[in-house]
Amino acid sequence: MATPPPDSPADLESIRRGPDLFASPESSHCQLYYSLGRDTLAHSWPPGPKYAFPPVSILAQTLCKIREDGEQVLLVAPYWPTRTCPSLEDPLEEGPSFSGDGHNLAPASRSMEPARVASGRDTVDLSGLPQAVIETITQSRAPSTRQAYTLRWGLFVDWCASRGEDPQRCPIAVVLSFLQEKLERRLSPSTLKVYVAAIAAYHNAVDGASIGKHQLVVRFLRGARRVNPPRLHLVPSWDLSVALRGLRGPPFEPLVSVELKFLSLKTALLTALTSIKRVGDLQAFSVNEACLEFRPADSHVVLRPRPGYVPKVVNLQALPPEEADPALALLCPVCALRVYVDRTRSFRRSEQLFVCFGGQQKGNAVSKQRLAHWVVDAISLAYESQGEPCPLGVRAHSTRSVTSSYALAHGASLADICRAAGWATPNTFARFYNLRVEPVSSRVLR
Repeated sequence: MATPPPDSPADLESIRRGPDLFASPESSHCQLYYSLGRDTLAHSWPPGPKYAFPPVSILAQTLCKIREDGEQVLLVAPYWPTRTCPSLEDPLEEGPSFSGDGHNLAPASRSMEPARVASGRDTVDLSGLPQAVIETITQSRAPSTRQAYTLRWGLFVDWCASRGEDPQRCPIAVVLSFLQEKLERRLSPSTLKVYVAAIAAYHNAVDGASIGKHQLVVRFLRGARRVNPPRLHLVPSWDLSVALRGLRGPPFEPLVSVELKFLSLKTALLTALTSIKRVGDLQAFSVNEACLEFRPADSHVVLRPRPGYVPKVVNLQALPPEEADPALALLCPVCALRVYVDRTRSFRRSEQLFVCFGGQQKGNAVSKQRLAHWVVDAISLAYESQGEPCPLGVRAHSTRSVTSSYALAHGASLADICRAAGWATPNTFARFYNLRVEPVSSRVLR
């Protein structure tokens, strides 16, 4: 449970005056609340103490936002000694529960166990090897992949335990029954594939084949795609022109003096829009002198990922200074990156381009999950700054489809779009990213 620092105590009444972050009119414990029908994590929370009882499915994201934004939150979370939870380098403080007349806001606080490596086939395969060798082999999977596998393997272990099955040696029928339950809960085929990969990493081979390559599992996933086909969005969930107008004024301007939070959000969104890259690619960019290169007069900037990441060099052009509309200069990604790098230099503790702007993690590398929230926060704030209602269901990944679709609508070649986005063929864009969009000024998209 996250508690206020000793020099800023919060009592029950101050918490009740703050928002309930995950609530409905019937369940809210506070005077103000964020509706469960909207993405609470996609918005900037108001200052002061807050109350949160998040759904288990987004507990990990909630903990990351509390940690990286330095929030004061009375957090209610389940106590699961046998379950994994996201790793936190510095555990959140524990504090007393609050109770009083009216609502009892929280039970007695209990600590959550840190993440641990799941046992299974990998553990057996690596037994007897030197520790240095084990650590090298473990790095074959990205940290985010290891965390995703550990979480999903933990769910499978719990499911098997409730049925008296051995999760590491159970027959293929048990695995398929587990996947069928997930399918009936409307999990997408791509999510089911992650479950299969996670189980395959720890489960013994069946009939001489890995779980992921077993013919029945392959056929099941093929059938799942037909039963529950991907739901493609034909229109964007947010308007690029509205977001760009919002980035030109407060709270995002002037860049040299705005809060670091708003500078970080604007820079992240502009970089995402102009590069058409995934959040994982944005997170891999580095300020190392071999990776970040501003050309003379800041005419453009070259961004390269950290060593070891699959090379995807990005070359961002500055907006021409002779443009007739001076407001366009406020959307220059090169200018935003220059100001961001200069203002974070004094406190950064990582060579990663994007670093945390506040809290105990200030200056540390920002997580991919948090960076995705920055992009969504920037879009939401851009809407709010113009008095527009925030769009629902915005995802950071949508910047790829929105930007590429607008670019195509303004005459950009499909080959150039695919090259910038890293798509091997136009079919990827046509099948998953092409949206019906209304034109905006082509100068904005240059």
